[in-house]
Amino acid sequence: MIKRQDLRNIAIIAHVDHGKTTLVDSMFRQSGLFRENQQISERAMDSNDLERERGITILSKNTSIQWKGVRVNIVDTPGHADFGGEVERVLSMVNGALVLVDAAEGPMPQTRFVVSRALALDMPLVIVVNKADKPDADCEMALEETQLMLMELGASDDQLDSPVVFATGRDGHAWMEIGEKGESLAPLFDTIVEHMPCPEGEDDKPVQVQVTTIDYNDYVGRIAVGRVHRGKLKVGDPIALCSPDESRTMPQPTKVTSIMMFEGLGRVNVEEAMMGDIVAISGIDGVEIGDTLCQPEFMEPLPVIKVSEPTVMMTFLVNNGPFAGQDGEYVTSRHIWNRLMKEAQVDVALRVMETDRADAFKVCGRGELHLSILVETMRREGYEFMVSKPDVILRETESGKEEPIERLHIDAPEEYIGTLMDKLNRRKAEMLDMKVVEGRAKLEFLIPSRSLFGFRGEMLTDTRGEGIMNSSFDHYGPYRGAMPNHRSGVLVATQQGDSIAYSLNTAQKRGQLFIGPGERVYCGMIVGLGSRGEDIAMNVCRGKKLTNTRASAKDDNVILATPRRMSLEEALLFINDDEYLEVTPKEFRLRKRILDTVQRQKAESKKAKV
Repeated sequence: MIKRQDLRNIAIIAHVDHGKTTLVDSMFRQSGLFRENQQISERAMDSNDLERERGITILSKNTSIQWKGVRVNIVDTPGHADFGGEVERVLSMVNGALVLVDAAEGPMPQTRFVVSRALALDMPLVIVVNKADKPDADCEMALEETQLMLMELGASDDQLDSPVVFATGRDGHAWMEIGEKGESLAPLFDTIVEHMPCPEGEDDKPVQVQVTTIDYNDYVGRIAVGRVHRGKLKVGDPIALCSPDESRTMPQPTKVTSIMMFEGLGRVNVEEAMMGDIVAISGIDGVEIGDTLCQPEFMEPLPVIKVSEPTVMMTFLVNNGPFAGQDGEYVTSRHIWNRLMKEAQVDVALRVMETDRADAFKVCGRGELHLSILVETMRREGYEFMVSKPDVILRETESGKEEPIERLHIDAPEEYIGTLMDKLNRRKAEMLDMKVVEGRAKLEFLIPSRSLFGFRGEMLTDTRGEGIMNSSFDHYGPYRGAMPNHRSGVLVATQQGDSIAYSLNTAQKRGQLFIGPGERVYCGMIVGLGSRGEDIAMNVCRGKKLTNTRASAKDDNVILATPRRMSLEEALLFINDDEYLEVTPKEFRLRKRILDTVQRQKAESKKAKV
């Protein structure tokens, strides 16, 4: 057994928007990785277009810095609960974790989730109270709530005594005591080197590398990213894949064509990797997440990486609407299936299954955001398809049916407490805690996951945009019965053509429009939200009748309200069980499953009799 004193492998875990990626930016600048006058973009680790647009981390990223002769490999993890699978699979690569906590908000739902996973691995922690310069920051409160969370999660004595660093990641300052003021991140770097354990293992035994991430390059093909758990690996060494799944047919042994290590925002080629190194290896076909790379004569797979099961499912279907195939490049069931299977190989929290229909596939994920990111990614790649309403995954046990329950935190002005509690009671939420501090209420609930579909928009409306809501999966609990439908009926087009202002003027008197004049519509397409409980079929392509007789009075001007344009997430949570969302590279449309008006009315009548 040897210890790599020159190496530290750490993960940065926290709730969304608590400053992980911004802190990594400052660590880059102060570690000597870049020249003093070199320009680097903000949130440099968020390289994905969707990450930059939304301001969140979606995929975990690897990087490394040097500090006083020690290489520190850093894994920047997502902060949103829907991407918890990314966190779970990369924790096996590291020996310790930085737990970031917002000095004003304290630990939030995702903080609890990721810390529980780190504690399950008996991982040493360093607590970083970040954003200590905020006007409403309360470092003592944040630290006290973090210690309370660790005790509730069953942390050991050593983990309860974890070192604490206070920081402002944006400015690059850190200090060790409340009331002090730091000038650099040196205290944080020193704490990492001193308190984070160095990798320890056998250096003279046959090599073992467990794959935790799959990357792809057009020139070298699949790239396996993982940590060397044992032995040494050199370019040109024979290598074989092995897996605990004995049903898999493994490819033939091959040779390592290249080994890369992470340095800053890029990778550097090396000839050899030792125990403890985090590396990217190319030249291995058929590799999947969780596989172990071994010498062909010593096939010893490491234990499978355990990831929490999905809780939300959605159906992906081939688009069969009147405008099908006009916008997308990839439209067939084969295209959609291959793309979904490719995603399932790199996202361990995603499940893809066939159904009894050749043109429909069931996709299971960790939440509606997790699935909506997949939908948006495929749309941008040129795919055209339809998706159904997200629904929770129920499971049968000896005690009966169970459903996923989430821990919900709401921070809102005090005057809206009554409205929020009334709405949440109807959604069968159970209150755990309530605090009122300086005019703002902090509420904590346990609530069924399906009750949260569409609730964020209602909450923002009820609180005049001042409410903040966060949630994460907590456990499976007894099924709480049917939920009332909180949405009114919709306005459905009865003719195909271009919408006309004259007809839309009549339609807007019945509800809120989703389209404007001159837009293409077809029979069965949803064009607005009605003001009544039932759906209303309308012809929005009918123009005004013209005659030879002119009225003495001037024709009325048509004044249309601005149509409501929904985001992808809003549209997914808007649709009901009898509706689809049609997704194309250029736009997405809401539609009924049965497009023909008469056939749809017959189906609704038959359902009502049952």
